[in-house]
Amino acid sequence: MRTPSLFLGALVASSPLLAQRAPATPAARSAAAVAANPAVDTTRLAKLAGSLRFRSIGPALTSGRIADVAVDPTNSKIWYVAAAAGGVWKSVNAGTSFTPVFDGEASYSTGAIAIDAKTPSTIWVGTGENNAQRVVAYGDGIYRSLDGGTTWKNMGLRESEHIGRIVIDPRDSQVIFVAAQGPLSDKGGDRGVFKTIDGGATWTRVLFVNEWTGASDIQIDPRNPDVLVATMWQRQRRTCCYVAGGPGSGVWRSTDAGKTWVKSQSGFPSEELGRIGLAMSPAAPGLLYAIVEAANAKGGTFRSRDAGASWERMSSYQSGSLYYNEIFADPNVPDRLYAVDVTLQVSNDGGKTFGRVGAGR
Repeated sequence: MRTPSLFLGALVASSPLLAQRAPATPAARSAAAVAANPAVDTTRLAKLAGSLRFRSIGPALTSGRIADVAVDPTNSKIWYVAAAAGGVWKSVNAGTSFTPVFDGEASYSTGAIAIDAKTPSTIWVGTGENNAQRVVAYGDGIYRSLDGGTTWKNMGLRESEHIGRIVIDPRDSQVIFVAAQGPLSDKGGDRGVFKTIDGGATWTRVLFVNEWTGASDIQIDPRNPDVLVATMWQRQRRTCCYVAGGPGSGVWRSTDAGKTWVKSQSGFPSEELGRIGLAMSPAAPGLLYAIVEAANAKGGTFRSRDAGASWERMSSYQSGSLYYNEIFADPNVPDRLYAVDVTLQVSNDGGKTFGRVGAGR
């Protein structure tokens, strides 16, 4: 391809200093002649420039962190994976291979994903990474697919920017709750707990604390879906610093499907709180775990035996709000839970002790 030589020659010809020191190559002499001739063949130059094509030169991997994973409850080989900066990926062979299914949408950053247990072909995706580090991409609301990820429709909450969790009422697929964290570096936006009773056609904010506090997590009691527990998170990312918590952070509970909420922190520290992750045990509904960030090292892992009405501190373990402070309950063993950290942690005694997965645990 001769085009690079031509461009190099043009550069040399346009710089007297370079022209004095560079060898007079045929390409340079040709470029100098063209530059000296006012009748430049613009058609030929346009054709040469048009032959150039953009190509990817890296980085090779752009998706980075994995924000959420959902498995089809009727077919454990079907997985949906939400990448923090790489869209949604689907596997139909238990993770052996993946196909991107969100490339045509307006947002490439995803933070939460949920499958409708009654109709597993219905998938909900909350856009915007649900973390708070310096490099974090925002989204443009919540999306729904009715055909297993083949096509998507934006269902609103466009100003949420970061969505932490989506839960679906097991009795009625039209009822969905969304924990919207809101903008990371600014106040306002769609932040708090939102509810729809018409499959996302309209949304009502059912829990709001203040313009700097959003909802980070929400869990629904499968025995009585009118009982919900949500965590609120006051945070702000600035160039100079990061505010990880504040008086707006806390745990809230509703027993009437989100109509009214009360703070439910009996057993929690009195210090200001930060990010709080929740996990309801599928093996023992009503058994709820929380991983809590708090000032003065008073955070840790907490357990509730009454679906969030009261709590007991099990240990001081917590993993931090920038990327982590999320916890997952084992589907079969009530006392086993997993905590996302630099290395995946597991507890087999209800959160009293944690150790690295695979290290004899």
